[in-house]
Amino acid sequence: MSDEPVVARKGPYGVVVRKGETYMWCACGLSKSQPFCDGSHKGTKFTPVKFVAEDNAMVPFCGCKQSSCQPYCDDSHIAIVVEEEEVDESTKPRII
Repeated sequence: MSDEPVVARKGPYGVVVRKGETYMWCACGLSKSQPFCDGSHKGTKFTPVKFVAEDNAMVPFCGCKQSSCQPYCDDSHIAIVVEEEEVDESTKPRII
């Protein structure tokens, strides 16, 4: 595994949390239960971030895993460059 987390989403996950509830935010990007941990980090250097909701509210959890204020989104995803896949034009259906 790389020293860098996997970008799970290029943008935040808006999640409504409940006051007093504890949530474990996925820091590695491998969880299938984004934005929360499912244990996929085992065997990596990553550990989930504990979040305890202070109020019933919508929280923008970081999806790109690059935020400097984890687990919150800080718009770090804006700087991520995603290279577009090269498309073989000869395989596209043609309208005649």
